[in-house]
This record gives sequence, structure tokens and C-alpha cells, in this order.
Amino acid sequence: MTPSVYSASYAQDDDTKHSFDLHAPPAKISEALTPPPLLVFVHGGAWRAEDKSYHVALAARLAAATHCPVAVPNYTLTPADNTDPAFFHPVHTRDILTCFNFLQGAFAREAPIPYDPHRLVLIGHSCSAHMLSSIVLNSDDTTPELSPDTAVRTAVRGLVLTEGIYDLDMLLKRFPEYKGWFIAPAFGERAEYTDANVAAYPLRSNDGKGTEQGTNVYPCWMLVHSKGDTLVDVAQSEAMCAHLKSVYPVDEGAKQRIQLVADLEEEHDDVLKGDRYVDIVTNFVKDLFPDN
Repeated sequence: MTPSVYSASYAQDDDTKHSFDLHAPPAKISEALTPPPLLVFVHGGAWRAEDKSYHVALAARLAAATHCPVAVPNYTLTPADNTDPAFFHPVHTRDILTCFNFLQGAFAREAPIPYDPHRLVLIGHSCSAHMLSSIVLNSDDTTPELSPDTAVRTAVRGLVLTEGIYDLDMLLKRFPEYKGWFIAPAFGERAEYTDANVAAYPLRSNDGKGTEQGTNVYPCWMLVHSKGDTLVDVAQSEAMCAHLKSVYPVDEGAKQRIQLVADLEEEHDDVLKGDRYVDIVTNFVKDLFPDN
């Protein structure tokens, strides 16, 4: 019998910061002959807070609505008032890339909850939008250790990023108090953070990347931002959307592959509790995989 939730470590230790939960879709779906795509939800928390356990209910809702398993990993968090470079970016994101590699490896063939490791949808909220963008976009000039291998790069078909942080300097102009609260502890005390602006990163090479139709494509992006968010302003998502549209090749249908939904009304964290959010993710997944 397929378990409803399976927990494991994605690293060679038993540290809970390197653990993840895999949530199953409804039983009849999880027993289908063709394994479904895998959704990976990476929590936010300003690089310093939250845990996979905070999102059990959301993962269950997403699995039921999309008919796909949902993996929710933990990762290294930066301590409050940190000055130790060991806890600076990209330590958090490096853990997440390690998790992706694990989910792509032998575990995929042995997982008690079946999924297709060649079809991934990455889901981020707040700071994890920055983390996922640092992997999917080309951050090699700043953090070459975040370069995914071909298997991971090829598998990522889409991203849903909600209430995202992308441009740290822009964020600090709007919320200067954030520097001492979480930016300096997670990125170091600096005059500016231009090199960490994912809304300026170029695309990675898509060599060898293909869909079932055999066409080379970059992943689809769904950017979501609530006009009721008082913690991260919509200008972050607007800047990211504009950047992506500027770097996507014209023949990739950029306008269709990059979307921004900014008419939600909930507060920063409350967006994840609403039915609209689940509907947005579900429709995005259906559009990516109409035969799932």
C-alpha cells in the first residue's frame, strides 16, 4: 500500500535540515501505470525560519488537486544575527540542489510514492523564489556551485513562484529595516547586493532539453503576487517578469511561457492558505501536462 506521506533524508546524514517529506496524491492516482510529474515545494521564511512541517496541509491539498506527489524539503537556515560566512548564501540553495539531485537519482526508482523524475515543477514562496531562480537561471558568475547537472536542468518544466524576493537592493530601498533583520545575516554585510539579483541573471543553456514533442524549450514561469502583501511588494515580481520576458528567445513564445498573476488580496503568508493559490498551481500543472 502506498503511504500518504513518506519521509527521508536527501543527504548522507540524519540531520532534519536535510530531510524531506513526499506527499502522495489520492490512492487511485498514485497507483496509475504512468508515474505522474513531481511537484517540489520549497518553503520561505527569510532564509532563517520555517520548516517542512509548516506546510503539511498545503502539500496534501496540492497533491489532491494536481494528482501529483509533492516533495517538501528542509534546508539549512541562517541563525539570527549571523555573521558566520558558513551560513551565508548559497548554503540554503545548495541544500535544495542536493535534494533535486537525490530526487533525480536512484531514489526515483525505489520511491514508495511513484513519480516521474524527468518532469518536475518547482514551487517557491518568498525567499525560496530567489533560491529556485538561482538554480534555474545562470548564477555561475556568483555561485557556480548552484549549476544543476543536465538531468535536473532538463527535468524542470515549470516554476510557480509566489510573493517572491528577487532583487535584494530593490527590496532594501522599500524596506531598509530588512537588512539587519535577514539580508545581512544571510548574505553578509555589504553596501549592495547586485551580484545576488536574480532578476538580472541570464538563461542557462538549454542544450539537450526537450519536451515530449521534441522541441527545445526553457521552463514555464508562473509568478504570483498579492496586492495585499505588506511584507514584499509586487514590484519584485513585476521586475522578475519583465526580466524573464527580456531574456527569453522570441521563438520560445515568451509571452505564453512567462505569466504574472497579481490580483490576489491575501497577506504574504496567507496567500498559501487560499483556494485561489491551489487553483493557480493546479491549472499551471494541467497546462504543462495535459495528459496527466
